[in-house]
Amino acid sequence: MKIHFIGIGGIGLSALARILKHDGHTVSGSDIKETPLTQALKKEGICVTIPHHESAITHQDIVIYSAAVKQCNVEIIEAAKHNIETLSRKEALRIVLSDKKNYCVAGAHGKSTTTAILASILQSSALIGAISKEFDSNFRYVNNLVAFEADESDGSFLLSNPYCAIVTNAEPEHMEYYQHDLKRFYNAYGQFLQMAKVRVINAEDEFLASLHDLDAIRLYPSKDIKEIAFTLKNGEPYTSFELKDLGHFEVWGFGHHIALDASLAILAALHEIGLDDIKANLAKYKGIKKRFDIVQKTNGLVVIDDYAHHPTEIRATIKSVSLYSNLKNMNKTVVIWQPHKYSRTIDNLAEFKECFKGCDELIILPVYSAGESEIAINFQQEFEKYNPIFAQKIVSTAGKIEIIDANNCVLKSYTHGLIVGVGAGDITYQLRP
Repeated sequence: MKIHFIGIGGIGLSALARILKHDGHTVSGSDIKETPLTQALKKEGICVTIPHHESAITHQDIVIYSAAVKQCNVEIIEAAKHNIETLSRKEALRIVLSDKKNYCVAGAHGKSTTTAILASILQSSALIGAISKEFDSNFRYVNNLVAFEADESDGSFLLSNPYCAIVTNAEPEHMEYYQHDLKRFYNAYGQFLQMAKVRVINAEDEFLASLHDLDAIRLYPSKDIKEIAFTLKNGEPYTSFELKDLGHFEVWGFGHHIALDASLAILAALHEIGLDDIKANLAKYKGIKKRFDIVQKTNGLVVIDDYAHHPTEIRATIKSVSLYSNLKNMNKTVVIWQPHKYSRTIDNLAEFKECFKGCDELIILPVYSAGESEIAINFQQEFEKYNPIFAQKIVSTAGKIEIIDANNCVLKSYTHGLIVGVGAGDITYQLRP
């Protein structure tokens, strides 16, 4: 078929486009602006129109659009004129995953990391909401065994056809989709797990622990994961641990949450391959971009990019940064935060106000709205205990990070210390030289 993707530059939609192209379909797409991801798609032979334009609709069989695309989009309107079937991303999952053996990972935190680790262990096909450094993409095709990052934010994990359902945690998030109804939210997770033949859960999550009648492999991190240790190898972070009676493991990354994510992937993979292969393949995992991603490393300056955009994630990132800082003998940690979405910031404001403990300096950038209308938030008052610096943007060059105000003046520059940027917006591009 001829399939067109509106919003193809998104990390989730681009993975679907890539796998459908691999399956033999003719794929095209469009997005609002050029990015490294849209450029990569062009190099792979996908025609990408920038920006959205009705001329991109050329008698395709199906048009698939991302969650950020509205029905007033010119390409959706043009598709309707030609009676072309339009599907949301989640509706398209039936086309992509219906004939595959899917190991699906869901959860508020850690699902990208767990999926990427699992793809490394299984050496399988992969559809991830991030770029795996092992194969430098969010997509890899090997066979019909798929490690898939299942998204709960729009309920699409219920369309992912899971053979194995893995849940890292079920902390309430994206509650606007669930109409702020906790029962509806938790019921969706319950349905996701019930759909699968094999289930692997973090049994110390409050909701998952309550599922006593669920037949599942239960991981109890506080007792099943032991002897956790952290080390640097050629400047790269590693976590080692013992898991149940399965022996010793070592995985790229820092933190107890890394040991948890790896453990869930290991327990799931035991349904496909042996323990020796699991241990050997785990060494192939080298992290994912934007998750504790060391984007600069000189004698005096280390810059880390992390996708953390929820208080729980930021807290875990700062703990990991502290471990790294201690091992590297860094004397200063600066956190640059780009709040992601007004709704998320307001819904979690109390937790955001506490999650930056441990940093020496806090810099706050403007909210990355992700299409939301502006809502007034008094950041200066709410975060005054950190004495934060408010900036418009950052500029990264080799060996230097500059903090820029609204008048394009340099407020401060750093050539030494540990700088960590957190957020799900365009901060990731600002941090890179």
